[in-house]
Amino acid sequence: MGFLTFKGGVHPPGIKELTQEKAITKLPSPKLAVIPLSQHLGAPAKPLVEPKTPVKIGTKIGELQGRISANIHSSISGIVKSIEPKFHPAGFTALSVIIESDSSEKDEWEPQEEQDIDSLASKESEIIERVKEAGIVGLGGAAFPTHVKLAPPQDKPVDLVILNGCECEPYLTSDYRLMLEHTREILLGGKLIMRALNATKGYIAVEDNKPQAIEKLTALAQEFGFEVSVVQTKYPQGGEKQLIYAISNREVPAGGLPFDVGACVQNVGTALAIYEACKFRKPLVERVVTVTGDVREPKNLLVRIGTPFKELIEFCGGYIAEPEKIIMGGPMMGIAQPDDNVPVVKATSGILVSCQLSTANRQLSTANYLPLDEPCIRCGSCIDACPMGLLPAKIGDYITAKKFDLAKEFGLLDCIECGSCAWTCPSRRNLVHLFKYGKLMLSK
Repeated sequence: MGFLTFKGGVHPPGIKELTQEKAITKLPSPKLAVIPLSQHLGAPAKPLVEPKTPVKIGTKIGELQGRISANIHSSISGIVKSIEPKFHPAGFTALSVIIESDSSEKDEWEPQEEQDIDSLASKESEIIERVKEAGIVGLGGAAFPTHVKLAPPQDKPVDLVILNGCECEPYLTSDYRLMLEHTREILLGGKLIMRALNATKGYIAVEDNKPQAIEKLTALAQEFGFEVSVVQTKYPQGGEKQLIYAISNREVPAGGLPFDVGACVQNVGTALAIYEACKFRKPLVERVVTVTGDVREPKNLLVRIGTPFKELIEFCGGYIAEPEKIIMGGPMMGIAQPDDNVPVVKATSGILVSCQLSTANRQLSTANYLPLDEPCIRCGSCIDACPMGLLPAKIGDYITAKKFDLAKEFGLLDCIECGSCAWTCPSRRNLVHLFKYGKLMLSK
């Protein structure tokens, strides 16, 4: 198997050794869960409960609104304390359901019904309905409602399914541990995805720096109709457009989506969630989070949605010093947090802590998290690095000059905000910040 790749990209240090050998550990459920009704791309869910309502684990507390939305479920058993706006780790305020646990010993689930997976072989609509009901979204970070991806337009059939196990973001190892510890379940989830889409080709993509995962997957993949594709370790290899091109040589058109070229990409964690939803009717109420950087004991944790970051960090021994940055996600595309009281949401793949003058801080500094933001020297490094083939420096200039229409004309909306341009820029321009600002202005 050759190492497949795409044009552009960068090679930041992986720094995965902190947690890659740490088996997934279950974090005790929180005494208080703050569950935002917006944990997905699209419209927020409509609250279905009121204060003082008793709930169990898996009780639906928010109902999707419109085509692009997702259901929300309680992650603990207890009583709804209030429904009020709370700060969301994505950087905005969202209406949230605050649930107080009744007892850590009780931890009562809604009834679950075990289903024979093979009986769903010819029931595409049933697979999609179970995924929809479970509130599953993309767990790689984008949080796009999964049931929508499983129901493309009739005139754009999907024949190619790619399970994304690249995990190219530095520091993060949650997907890697899932591939080692839940290999069969992930492949079963992939098989269900192929059935829902009536796809004929299935691949699971893994970067070449994960030999143990490649070995485990290769031993089982064929049994479930999948082929392991080993791709080059490069950032952002896990971007769905880059992955589709690397594996199939199909290029998603500007402004297009994967189904425009007959492809569907799903994260390996999403595939596991699909398996659990179809097999047990289990809603998405927990996920694996890598807690790493400057904590005393970096770990991979299975965490209930709504758990405050603070509890994960304390479970990992606490900070090694006063934190300078707490980032949800990795250093390239992660979002800095105001404090550690924000809740884990469906898109929380990792929590990265950086303390002043620490190893993590120096690595983050290199990754443009302590930017100089000096004038562009026209070196062209950002152009070489851009995986979308854009002209980042030019687009940044237009946004700075508030010429947003020109920025759009040069492909601003095709930017995936991966940060490769900022990583490679010797002037440390805040290019991703500019692009986010430009997109915001165009949306008004």
